[in-house]
Amino acid sequence: MQPAQPRLQPNTVHLVRHAQPLIAAGVCYGALDVPADAMATQQAAQALAPTLPHGALMLTSPLQRCELLAQLIQGLRPDLTYKTDARLAEMNFGSFEGQRWDSLAPADFESWTADFWQHRFGGAESVAEFMARVAGVWDEAMASGQQQVWVTHAGVMRAATLLAKGVRRVDQAADWPQAAPAFGQRLVLGP
Repeated sequence: MQPAQPRLQPNTVHLVRHAQPLIAAGVCYGALDVPADAMATQQAAQALAPTLPHGALMLTSPLQRCELLAQLIQGLRPDLTYKTDARLAEMNFGSFEGQRWDSLAPADFESWTADFWQHRFGGAESVAEFMARVAGVWDEAMASGQQQVWVTHAGVMRAATLLAKGVRRVDQAADWPQAAPAFGQRLVLGP
């Protein structure tokens, strides 16, 4: 009988939020591919690069506000392996993308909060679908035995915060985390 293979111990994930996007305050921009401020992105890369684990796999959202930051970090830290992963994109708010939050009808928010888990706010993606795709990346990270860096968005960071606590379903909007790191900052999570 072969001895059991040791199980890889999960490691930490360093979640990095993109710099300030170039869009008016109060506008829904989840899946919109808006750029981030170039100077703020450069400053974030310079501040973050020395703090990231050596030789880590760096995954990034495909949206340009994250891609540019990942590219600049890798330029400063060529030891980081860099890949784009569409599962790290922000939640897609469909027809509400590009609209001011305060211009949306109260009934739209009421429909979402009444069925927070399954309702597709804006018609594109539900919280259940969003959590499932982030959970896929999270589960791979925890099983890999490697340090990872994710260059991503506040919504993904909130979802990962829940996953780190073992929460895989959120039925009430009030249970969704409100806090997220500021633009250009990071959050370190583990099992």
